[in-house]
Amino acid sequence: MQWWNDFVAWLLSDETRPVLFTAGVVFVSVLVSGLLSAWIARGAVHGLIRQRDRELRHAAIATLIDAATEASVWNSLTPQEQVLADRAVGQADIQVRLLPLRGADVAADWAAHQLHELKRASATFGYQLDPAVAEFRERMLEWQRHPSRTRRDFRNDLERWRLQRDEPAQELAAEQDSWVAEQHHERYTQAPLVEDAATQPVATSTSTAPSPEVDEVADADTDRRAVVQRD
Repeated sequence: MQWWNDFVAWLLSDETRPVLFTAGVVFVSVLVSGLLSAWIARGAVHGLIRQRDRELRHAAIATLIDAATEASVWNSLTPQEQVLADRAVGQADIQVRLLPLRGADVAADWAAHQLHELKRASATFGYQLDPAVAEFRERMLEWQRHPSRTRRDFRNDLERWRLQRDEPAQELAAEQDSWVAEQHHERYTQAPLVEDAATQPVATSTSTAPSPEVDEVADADTDRRAVVQRD
């Protein structure tokens, strides 16, 4: 216990107070600098995450807007182009749903419904869908700027469309969509057959008509033989 008593006596002595004060200042300084560094690093990491999320959101929205332009002329695309467009839309849909924003799934559902309507209208209106594409673009950009406020509008639209889905007219529209898809598929499946038939070589006859010179020589030979026989 003697060493403990010596330690307590040294700790309480007047000569030890400056050392303890210096040690306390150093400890507090290191602690504050560590906490400040952690706070700065945390802010920098959060800034990078927000920037990355913003870039992903911008890329997903740009892909959906581009898909809306292609959906407006969907009936004029080839089946291969339609497959590529659907793959791009699927990737953009997943990116939107994975965004750390409230209502991202609602926005994805709204965009999917609007793209389907644009595809359906392309078979009827052709290239006259510029106002619909512009409205789709403005609504998606508005959602990017104000997610919470636009989410309510998207939810109201989805609820209204859900109630309209049970109407008899929707069944007729679904049958019309199936018929249009079949006609489009048949048009592009028959096109290669027509091209193959057009590129096949045309068979030509190998027989050639006798030339007039050969006929004249044969007639002269016949006349010569007739004169010799009379002599």
